[in-house]
Amino acid sequence: MIVSSLRSCAVAVAAWLLAAAGAAAQPAPIFVLNSLDASVSIIDPLSWKEVRRLPTGKEPHHLYLTPDEKSLIVANSLSDSLTFIDPRTAEIQRVVRGTLDPYQLRFSPDMKWFVTAANRLNHVDVYRWDGANLQLAARVPTGKTPSHIWIDTRSTTAYVSMQDSDELVAIDLATQALKWRVKTGPMPADVYGTADDRTLLVGLTGGDGVEVFDVSGSLPRPLRRIKTGDGAHAFRAAGDKRHVFVSNRVANTISKIDLHSLQVVESYPAPGGPDCIDVFAGGKMLMVTSRWARKLTVIDTDARKVVRQVAVGKSPHGVWTLDHAPR
Repeated sequence: MIVSSLRSCAVAVAAWLLAAAGAAAQPAPIFVLNSLDASVSIIDPLSWKEVRRLPTGKEPHHLYLTPDEKSLIVANSLSDSLTFIDPRTAEIQRVVRGTLDPYQLRFSPDMKWFVTAANRLNHVDVYRWDGANLQLAARVPTGKTPSHIWIDTRSTTAYVSMQDSDELVAIDLATQALKWRVKTGPMPADVYGTADDRTLLVGLTGGDGVEVFDVSGSLPRPLRRIKTGDGAHAFRAAGDKRHVFVSNRVANTISKIDLHSLQVVESYPAPGGPDCIDVFAGGKMLMVTSRWARKLTVIDTDARKVVRQVAVGKSPHGVWTLDHAPR
């Protein structure tokens, strides 16, 4: 009987180890934010099917994977709340209420500061983060319709685009003081900074390209505009430390920019109003939310073509997965 019990235990342990190995090998789910459905679609990357939806607050607009990759945060602008989701299991971790109109969001790389842009209310909120809770440090009045945020690698400065006053502002995180503001082209949206913190790229959704600024000095200096396509909107690093993708929402394309030459080196078709982008590990496949087509579009960058589309909810906005190329 003892031998039989030992055998049973051994079988049970082996089964557990096999299950654990299988769980470890299981690719991470893909998350697509549906702004007008108040939900997140969970996509199985093996079957490429939506397996379920998670409810969020009203009118969620952006997803953000925390720098430690322990939580995926959904900003629910009309519910004044944040939904924290486990990026591996796709289970809701908690809901944080009382964040006023969080349209866009970003942690500083050192995770000491959390910043939200109140798109409707014309301010930026800077929070202190102690590893578990948010504490409002300051509410900073800005220009009209703050849109997207970028924080430098040193966790010292937040750069925020002003969609309706055509401006870019810089906020000192330690003092929460406005450092400077500069005029941009029409309807600035996403902001992307190079790894050396010297250069910022701003997508001009009201134009046909990307505006580039030198921010290495005390005041910003315009460098050039890169023509990418009508409705240049959202950025995503390619993962090779040299290139960045930008979605051109009106042109229905995605452009690849060389950060050394500041020129477009490749272009890909992206139907349906391409918006936010994520890139799989290896950098050969990218995903983009097709905002007007209610689909997630997958593009093979070697073949330069769409290889699949997955039906999701209304007005899909953000897309993220743990199985991503370096950001």
